[in-house]
Amino acid sequence: MESRGGKFPEQVDAGHEHGMDLALAEARRAEEHGDVPIGAAIVRDGDLLAAAGNERELRRDPTAHAEVLAIRAAAAALGGWRLADTTLYVTLEPCAMCAGAIVLARIPTVVFAAPDPKAGAAGSVLDVLAEPALNHRPHVLAGVRGAEAATLLREFFAARR
Repeated sequence: MESRGGKFPEQVDAGHEHGMDLALAEARRAEEHGDVPIGAAIVRDGDLLAAAGNERELRRDPTAHAEVLAIRAAAAALGGWRLADTTLYVTLEPCAMCAGAIVLARIPTVVFAAPDPKAGAAGSVLDVLAEPALNHRPHVLAGVRGAEAATLLREFFAARR
């Protein structure tokens, strides 16, 4: 498990486990309709604000990533685009588009499960979330339930090959 930003203890607390449970449930729902099983959940003060799974295939929309859909729903729930005091849980490291949306929404904490060595923008390929030129840099915790999320993705792609 890896953290950046100095706010996280070495051990994952029950709140992070629960938040990732919510994201994993969304990932499984995405798989049910043929989308890559990636899920996201946005939590504030322990309460779920929004959750979504990938819907790129379902909507035929290249921007319908789990993170973007959850960010839109959380902004609607809060009545504004600034998602202060929230934590985003996502089963796969955010891509550059999603990392950009996270920065623009001012989400202070991002917790992701599995790294994405092909498109990850939270340290694997790029590190948009730590870019000093940007006006917001969230704290990032990587690896929460990473093996479980990686297995879900591996099994999804193995079934399609």
